[in-house]
Amino acid sequence: LYNVENLIQKSGGYLNISWIMMPGNSDQEEVKKIVDLWQPSSIFHISEGTVTDVRVPGNSSQILLPYLQQANIKYTIIISDLQKAIEKQSRLRSCRNRRSVPGYNYEVYHSLEEIQSWMYRLNKTHSDLIHMFSVGKSYEGRPLFVLKLGKRSRPYKRAVWIDCGIHAREWIGPAFCQWFVKEALQTYQSDPAMRRMLNQLYFYIMPVFNVDGYHFSWTHDRFWRKTRSKNSQFHCHGVDANRNWKVKWCDEGASFHPCDDTYCGPFPESEPEVKAVAHFLRKHRKQIKAYLSFHAYAQMLLYPYSYKYATIPNFSCVESAAYNAVNALQSAYGIRYRYGPASSTLYVSSGSSMDWAYKNGIPYAFAFELRDTGHFGFLLPEALIKPTCTETMLAVKNITMHLLKKCH
Repeated sequence: LYNVENLIQKSGGYLNISWIMMPGNSDQEEVKKIVDLWQPSSIFHISEGTVTDVRVPGNSSQILLPYLQQANIKYTIIISDLQKAIEKQSRLRSCRNRRSVPGYNYEVYHSLEEIQSWMYRLNKTHSDLIHMFSVGKSYEGRPLFVLKLGKRSRPYKRAVWIDCGIHAREWIGPAFCQWFVKEALQTYQSDPAMRRMLNQLYFYIMPVFNVDGYHFSWTHDRFWRKTRSKNSQFHCHGVDANRNWKVKWCDEGASFHPCDDTYCGPFPESEPEVKAVAHFLRKHRKQIKAYLSFHAYAQMLLYPYSYKYATIPNFSCVESAAYNAVNALQSAYGIRYRYGPASSTLYVSSGSSMDWAYKNGIPYAFAFELRDTGHFGFLLPEALIKPTCTETMLAVKNITMHLLKKCH
């Protein structure tokens, strides 16, 4: 490790280091083993004063901490034993599996198999409101399932696309997608707003976008982010599915190196998952009026552009939708979300799904960064699924009602 230069100050997150770089000739896979950036996702986004969340293996921290002290870099350890935290969550899961809970439990994380069988079941039991279909297959051959939710009242209806789990380790995303479907089905009769939404619109919901990566995060590496495609030249797997879209592809905020977490892939839409969803969205671009993508973590509501500092043409419509949505979200538990263009609110990143959707004629394109701000990071406890989903639901309903009322 060398060249630790920039001052870090930390208010939340578990270990925070500034600019950590490796000598140019070092093996990138080794780098990955030493430092896993949680926030931001790439060293390119780290500059003086940046707050950075980093995961470091236990044995490396013995070398690292004295080094940070010596370099006068401030840090805070938030989770001292990450392995223990992971094991605690999986112990809770195995206890839970032994107790048979009647019905489907939306307040716990579910494996890919569980989520897919849940989708099958809903397709059978709620055929009046739900139609399940596949947009293609993943790199490892898994079906890419989508639920079409809404009343089949007339042949043409405007639609909203919702996807979760583009990044494998962000488990709260798929949990929210399932929560959204549950709420829609449970409140369709009793809530006039929900009834209006489902009568006037279709929702295309993809609970797990990156199916291979999500499965891998359950079976091998809890903090896996990318897809699982193989690279013939390097021993590294996967592409960042949110840097693989054909919009300023592999420009700022994306990496050409296959071992990096923000690797953009060999070419745009190289990942079958991205290609399949892009094809579906292109085919339905006249019908789809909103694109919502759910990520974690940072507590933000972002809109285009991600790849440049510029104002979108329909800024006033989108900005007022975002403003109202974060206020609705805050009304539940007082959690304040920052909102704004992704480039200036989070960081510049090219090849993102949100920018692509906007550039392809979908006027409302948003990316949510759900809870929290670093205290738990990607290991958001199951006890926080319900409050996180409850408040996010208010924001999504608010955006949808905004879409129905005005501003196109």
